[in-house]
Amino acid sequence: MPSPVPSEPSFPMNVSVPEARTMLAALLPDPVAETVAVADAAGRFLFADLEARVSHPSATESALDGIACREADTVTAGPGTPVRLLVVGESRAGVPFAGRVGPGECVRIYTGAPVPDGADAICPVEQLQDDGPDAVHALRPASGADIRLEGGDFRTGEVVMHAGTRLTPARLALAVSLGHAQVSVRRRLRVALLSTGDEVREPGTALAPGQVYDSNRYGLAAMLREAGCDVLDLGHAPDSPERLAERIGAAGGADVLLTSGGVSMGKYDFMRDLLLEQGRVSFWKVRLRPGGPAMLGGWRGLPVFGLPGNPVSSLVVFQVIVRPALTGETPFTLRLRAATPFRALPDKTAYWRGNIEGGTVSDYPKQGSGVLRSLSDTGALVIVPEGRPVQVGEDVEVMLF
Repeated sequence: MPSPVPSEPSFPMNVSVPEARTMLAALLPDPVAETVAVADAAGRFLFADLEARVSHPSATESALDGIACREADTVTAGPGTPVRLLVVGESRAGVPFAGRVGPGECVRIYTGAPVPDGADAICPVEQLQDDGPDAVHALRPASGADIRLEGGDFRTGEVVMHAGTRLTPARLALAVSLGHAQVSVRRRLRVALLSTGDEVREPGTALAPGQVYDSNRYGLAAMLREAGCDVLDLGHAPDSPERLAERIGAAGGADVLLTSGGVSMGKYDFMRDLLLEQGRVSFWKVRLRPGGPAMLGGWRGLPVFGLPGNPVSSLVVFQVIVRPALTGETPFTLRLRAATPFRALPDKTAYWRGNIEGGTVSDYPKQGSGVLRSLSDTGALVIVPEGRPVQVGEDVEVMLF
């Protein structure tokens, strides 16, 4: 028989979402640095601020193909009044013009090439007319707006990215532009992952009535890898305290154990019982829907976060609570106009699935925690605070899933 929950538990019950994130983050190890090649750093989190070792652009350069000249020499150019300039050379990326542009002169220039001394404007190639090999007519005035100033993007010594920044492809390219072949990043957290329940089966096997495929474990493993974690897959444990304890014992070396199922109020919620009887409980239940039965605790020194078994609840709680705690990132949200009403719950923050279209968001018709396709079809969680329903036309906070 499951052990009853104490009438006056020594741990918090029904914590808020921010409290749950903070309490989980507090149990994780402090970040540890490791140095990796930039080619291997995609998706990693910077351990330290990243400074520019060079300036970019490294020289004042042209933003387009054309000629570099003195703007004052072309101010009379316009429709029907072209200005003739003498071509005295060219400047291209990696091979700049070594001389100086004088009055009435220009050099042919290409995108990214240094602007030569004496020139202060660019006339694009589309506005040029050749007058033999050594002269051109500028059909409109040249402009200094088409010049990129040295260091206009960043300068040597400038802190461009801060510790904790996730290295997306664009930021990885930026790190290389800053002059870094290696970067100091956080060691990946090693997360052990275990699903529970007699009804759970591996994909590809036949299902008996009442059985389900182990979607939670596969979905959570993918989300953990997207969050930059190494996954220790412990597989599946049936509804047996002994087998459950055995599988948890295989989590050696993990920084945290993530389980799905077995933390609610039922007779066979053995994950809950193990933590209550033989482990440690930091909190039980969170004021959100779906996913209220989530549980945080520990097992023989290993932090354990128990996710609900219902598939939507499991993935939503991971996105809303676990991922921010693992990565240190604040969840990205945006404000959209409600195209339909969204109901509120009196004592929980609701994360309803919603459809985004044209700057508005509408309610998904099936909000059950077992309707996994609601996440696949929508990709958005509409956040409705406790006791504050959202009416049509009001702005509402939306988290992308």
